Amino acid sequence: MRKPSQFDAIVVGAGPSGNAAAYTLAKAGLKVLQIERGEYPGSKNVQGAILYANALEQIIPDFREDAPLERHIIEQRLWVLDDTSFVGTHVRSSDYDKPPYNRYTIIRAQFDKWFSGKVREAGALLICETTVQQLIMDGDQVVGVQCDREAGDVYADVVILADGVNSTLARKAGFHGEIQAGNVALAVKEILFMPEETIRQRFNIGEESGVVIEMVGRITDGMMGTGFLYTNKESLTIGVGCMLGDFKSNPGRTSPYVLLEQMKRHPAIAPLIEGGEMKEYCAHLIPEGGFHAIPQVYGNGWMIVGDSGGFVNAAHREGSNLAMTTGRLAAETVIAAKAAGQGYRADRLKAYKTALDDSFVMKDLHKYRDMPGVLHRNPQFFTTYPDLVAQAARTMITVDGVDKKTKEREIFASFRKTRRWSGLMGDAYKLWRAFR
Repeated sequence: MRKPSQFDAIVVGAGPSGNAAAYTLAKAGLKVLQIERGEYPGSKNVQGAILYANALEQIIPDFREDAPLERHIIEQRLWVLDDTSFVGTHVRSSDYDKPPYNRYTIIRAQFDKWFSGKVREAGALLICETTVQQLIMDGDQVVGVQCDREAGDVYADVVILADGVNSTLARKAGFHGEIQAGNVALAVKEILFMPEETIRQRFNIGEESGVVIEMVGRITDGMMGTGFLYTNKESLTIGVGCMLGDFKSNPGRTSPYVLLEQMKRHPAIAPLIEGGEMKEYCAHLIPEGGFHAIPQVYGNGWMIVGDSGGFVNAAHREGSNLAMTTGRLAAETVIAAKAAGQGYRADRLKAYKTALDDSFVMKDLHKYRDMPGVLHRNPQFFTTYPDLVAQAARTMITVDGVDKKTKEREIFASFRKTRRWSGLMGDAYKLWRAFR
C-alpha cells in the first residue's frame, strides 16, 4: 500500500540545476526536500566556471546584489594552437563592461553554497551528507526515495533528478542505460592563485572585468577536446578536457593530468600563468554527446535536469545556463501540475519536454546535433589543421624578401599536400554541416 506523500517534491542534488528546481518550487509555496550527498552544497566543486546571467535572472532577478561573483567577462578569446604558437581571434567590447553584465566567472564551491542558501530562505528543507540509494516505486510510478543514514524512505508526489553525469538513480530505475564513453568528456582543472594586480596587468583588465580563453589544437594530443583559461579575482582557472572514449581507446596516450601539465608549458600559455600557486585540482566528467545523447527526461513521477540529462552545449562551452534553465522548467511543470490537480503521470509531465523544445536549450542542441560525431570521426581538426593554420600565419607574417603571391602559393601547396583538394573540400563541408 502506497504511503502518503511527505513532500510535494524531492530534488536530488544541489548543483545549479537542482538548486534552480528547488528554489523555484519552494518560492511557489510547495513543500520541497532537497538531498545532497556532499558535506554542503558545493563541497565537491573546487573549480572555477562561467555563470550566464540571463538564466539566473529568470530565477533570482536581483542575484547580483549578494551572489559571490568573481569577474564579469568583457573579452572572449579563441585560440588554435600548434606545438609552439597559436592563431586566434578576440571579441572585446566596452558594451560588456556596462551593467547589467552578461557573463561572470565564479568559484563553484562558493556559488553553490550561496545558491543553496537562497533555496533554504525560500522554504525548502535541505539534507546534506545523505546519499539516495534508489527510487521508490509504486508500480510504474516514482513515489519517493530510499536514503542511507537516518533519512530512510521519504515519499513525495514527484522526484527531480539532478544527481550529475550518468545519473545513478535513473540507471538503477531503468530510465536510461549507461552513458557511452564517446558522449562524455573527462576534464581536469586547476586553480592557480596569484596577486590581483598581476592578473589585471597580464590580461589588460580592470578591477572587476575578466577574460575567457578557449583553446583547441595540439594541446589535446590528437584527441577530441578543448582547453580553457578563466580569470578570477585573485586566481586563474585552467583546464583541459577530452572525450573519455579517446582516453579509453588509446591507453598509451597522455594521461589527463600530464596533458594539463604539458598545456601549462605551452609557449603561449606559460607566460600568462607564471608564478601562479596551484592550491586546488579536480577532475570531473562533462556530458558532451549533445542532442542525440539526451535520454528520456520525464516519466511517471520523475524528471531529469542538468548534467543528469546531458544538457551541455559543447559547441559554445555552455553548461550552467542549460542546467539552471532545465531545473526551472522542470519546477514550473510541477507547479502547473499541482495547480491543475491532475497528478504527475508522464502524460502530464510531458509538458516539461514541450517547454524544453520551445526553449533555447533544445533549439541550440538541435542546431549542433551533428557536431560531436563529425569531430570525433575527424581527428585532423585537432592535429593537422592547427598545424597548417599556424604555419600559414607564420609564412605570411614573416618578412624575408619573398613576395606575398609566392607565399600564398606555398601555403595552398602545403594544404593540398597534407590533405589533398578533395580532403580539404570534404572537411570544409563537414565543418559547415556541424556548425550550420
